[in-house]
Amino acid sequence: MANREAATGELWSIEEVSAFLRVPIGTLYQWRYRRTGPRAFKVGRHLRYDPTEVRSWLSGQAA
Repeated sequence: MANREAATGELWSIEEVSAFLRVPIGTLYQWRYRRTGPRAFKVGRHLRYDPTEVRSWLSGQAA
């Protein structure tokens, strides 16, 4: 999956990130507001996430 994303430059929607991290969408919006979550990009009126950055952010959260 990661190789296909890297090759196509596919970005994840907020729904996909929510499902991947198993957190509510509202939590992602709060993290974005507080600048504590994975970095998101605005594409028009939509948020998009780079899967590689989401995974990197997640690995950095290890306690």
